[in-house]
Amino acid sequence: MHRLTLLLLSAMVALPARGDGPAPRWRQGWGLTGTAPTESAGGHAPGFAQLLLQARGGGREAQVRNLLAGPLQVRLRDAADGRTMAAPVLLPPGGQRDLLWLADTGGGARLLLDAFPGDPSARPGDHLYRLPFADVPVRVSQGIDGAHSHRDAQNRHAIDFPLPEGTPVLAARAGTVMQVLADAPVDGCLVRVLHADGGMALYAHLQAGSLAVRPGQAVLAGQVLARSGNTGRSTGPHLHFAVQANTGLALASIPFRMAGPRGELRFARETGAPP
Repeated sequence: MHRLTLLLLSAMVALPARGDGPAPRWRQGWGLTGTAPTESAGGHAPGFAQLLLQARGGGREAQVRNLLAGPLQVRLRDAADGRTMAAPVLLPPGGQRDLLWLADTGGGARLLLDAFPGDPSARPGDHLYRLPFADVPVRVSQGIDGAHSHRDAQNRHAIDFPLPEGTPVLAARAGTVMQVLADAPVDGCLVRVLHADGGMALYAHLQAGSLAVRPGQAVLAGQVLARSGNTGRSTGPHLHFAVQANTGLALASIPFRMAGPRGELRFARETGAPP
């Protein structure tokens, strides 16, 4: 999930230092019509949505734009008390929608935009994914519920594969490229692929300058997406792979099955992890 907090004033829109993600690199004042990209609440890749504020009829129209090449669920809340100000809506790829009109009373307001990739009505099936690399020994440096960075919902079922930098990263399943980022705060370069059943595969810590696909592109299983790297908050060269789903105003990693060179792989839960 990504969150963006905006402070609406009578003459400007400012981005306060708020949230548990990294401080926005774009913190600055905005004019009466302002735009700002979403910031991740958990420090993960920004760029899910854009909140626009349009001067209209003595007030502001809060509009949201989906920046993904796939569905996006959004919700607008009051940052002061958390109450919902605009009911959750599902935006199509690249879609834009008016969420709320606010009268310009001069008192100001804080808006919190929550953005969740994927369709909450989708039900990802039991699919056997292929290994997202080839000709390299299969090793795992951090598994399910790994203590270093796999204890949150978005990454609980993620697997980290140590790989030499520059190893081709292959699509583990056919789908549509939903998101490509060249510089995310935590995951570095990444690719997100949307599958036919609504599940989303995340390939993170990719090599800078190696991205071989673009948003909206259809890819086949085994197709090269990029090359493995050591970007973002990575402690060593590896591929972070996860399958995620929108579980209803929440983004969560989900268990997945994967075929290795000698049959289906068995990923163990890390020692000391919660049951």
